[in-house]
Amino acid sequence: MSFWRPGADDWAPAKLNTPLAPGDVLYAGPDGNVEIQVGAGAFVRAAEGTQIGLDNQEPDFIQLRVTGGRAALDLRKLPAGHTVELGTPNAVFTIERTGFYRVDVTPDSTTLRTHRGGVATMTPAGGAPMQIAANQQAVITGVESPRVEMGSASPLAVWDRWNYERTDYMLRAASTRNVPPAVYGAETLEQHGSWRTVETYGAVWAPASVPPGWVPYSAGRWIWDPRFGWTWLDDAPWGWAPYHYGRWVFVGRYWAWAPGPVIVRPAYSPALVVFLGGGVRVGVGVRPLCWAPLGWGEPVIPWWGHRGFVGVASWHGWGGPRVVNNVVVTRTTTVNVTNITVYRNVAVTNAVVGVSADRFGRHDDRPRRFDQAEVRQLTPVRGAPDVKPVAASVTVAAGSALRPPAAIETRPVVATRPPHDFSSRLRAQGLAPGRTAEPTATTRIVPPPRSTRGTEPASTPSQPPASPQQPPSARSEPPASRGERQERGTRPPAPGSERPARVAPPERGERQERGERQERSQQRTAPTPSQPPASPQQPPSPTPSQPPASPQQPPSARSEPPASRGERQERGERQERSQQRAAPTPPQRPASPQQPPSGRSEPAASRGERQERGQQQERIEREERPEQRQGRPER
Repeated sequence: MSFWRPGADDWAPAKLNTPLAPGDVLYAGPDGNVEIQVGAGAFVRAAEGTQIGLDNQEPDFIQLRVTGGRAALDLRKLPAGHTVELGTPNAVFTIERTGFYRVDVTPDSTTLRTHRGGVATMTPAGGAPMQIAANQQAVITGVESPRVEMGSASPLAVWDRWNYERTDYMLRAASTRNVPPAVYGAETLEQHGSWRTVETYGAVWAPASVPPGWVPYSAGRWIWDPRFGWTWLDDAPWGWAPYHYGRWVFVGRYWAWAPGPVIVRPAYSPALVVFLGGGVRVGVGVRPLCWAPLGWGEPVIPWWGHRGFVGVASWHGWGGPRVVNNVVVTRTTTVNVTNITVYRNVAVTNAVVGVSADRFGRHDDRPRRFDQAEVRQLTPVRGAPDVKPVAASVTVAAGSALRPPAAIETRPVVATRPPHDFSSRLRAQGLAPGRTAEPTATTRIVPPPRSTRGTEPASTPSQPPASPQQPPSARSEPPASRGERQERGTRPPAPGSERPARVAPPERGERQERGERQERSQQRTAPTPSQPPASPQQPPSPTPSQPPASPQQPPSARSEPPASRGERQERGERQERSQQRAAPTPPQRPASPQQPPSGRSEPAASRGERQERGQQQERIEREERPEQRQGRPER
């Protein structure tokens, strides 16, 4: 799996839980799959040989591009008024309803299929908009004078059914009972740790299999996000939610993540730490840049966002008590950040880690621990760390990665608006946005189609109408990417207050199924800031509460996933109602391609995923205080 972000020298390996930002591009090589979470019930997955990019992310709009290969959009939730746009070389597709959408891009044509009540509007280059009804497909051949063929959608293939199973698994996780739906990554917590109740903090989660002396924010690295600035990318497979939401607490002899009271709109943060600097030296004349996790109820001092938000104590998205210098304060208390001198976790043994300031944000910036004698010489940093990013700061892993074929990398797409451009921001940081490694695909702009919101979705006789869906429970918008308009940002990076989308690696996928190859799911993007990151997670100016989208790890290759439980046939079309509640095991992708049974109708949306006429719910969360809203980026 390969990753490219503007400002990088070349393509680099992708990494799980990366908050994605507009401008990010992912390429799935042989046997690869990529999964991007763009909302609280919205996933984008791409199979091997596919290049997919995030062009825009805003509180109510996410724009993707696919220049070659195969991708699926499984939108179980899409809030009313939200739009997902998919640009391809032959046409742009505007999606305003929940459903399952499959796109295949070849050198000559683009095919979009709608399933599970999905409806899309197709606008070819130089052509008029056309609606693709539920359970239909459109094949567009050519660009200047496109030829369009409409018909019934082909039956679900093995890869499509794996997508259904994968999303069912993501939405059934037991851990979500302690975390708002808008927080990406909660589904990974159950299998990597345990929940318990602590009187002071309520429900807390403690990771398993961490080494002795482990502390939060010590195993990972800092990357630079054009919307949110310095962002923590953890090495752990569960490292999305605990590092972008909630607080870390030291309980007796172990660390635990405390999400705090469940609220409606949690806010994505690139990291929840206090930065520390001062008199300690780690080399001849070199001062360190250190950090420690924020404790229960302590405010974050944002280093991202617009003027008036940066450097001001914030509890945005936090539902618990507000604590300053170990004292609980009221919501009306005016807090001067220069008076905040006590951070509870700083006093915990080995909780403060850091690197020399000249190595911060590089690939060799592995942090070291600071003892209490050294910590006493450190003072809190107000605002952003005084460190400029370098090319290595925008890549998520060291080393080189497979570059996509030139025919895919530079292929133009059709879109209704130009991609978000961070060139000026990159130059202001000393980064060169136009290196030779940059994908140079251009965009053909066409007028946006009229909205189909509020109209009855077209459906074929065998397609049951979409059923109502419950909008995602309270969260702030992330990417994402879990990305939270992140937005992994999500899970998932941050539009308006966007969360970045979050990248997650899917499991190894099925091989070729009668000419159709299935890739291994890979890491999600990116997220991301608030609106992972999908989340994640890109967008216009960063918004504090929107997480980026982030890449995620997909299920490993296995035999073809079984149809969901309770799947019933309704007018020739099977409708699934996934009802399993117990902590499920991730669906496995088939090791070898299998031909789906002919004539088998596709599974219907699972419970809670039903669409209520005209009401769609996305997982792309976006909600922030007005002063924090900015263009959006999407665990």
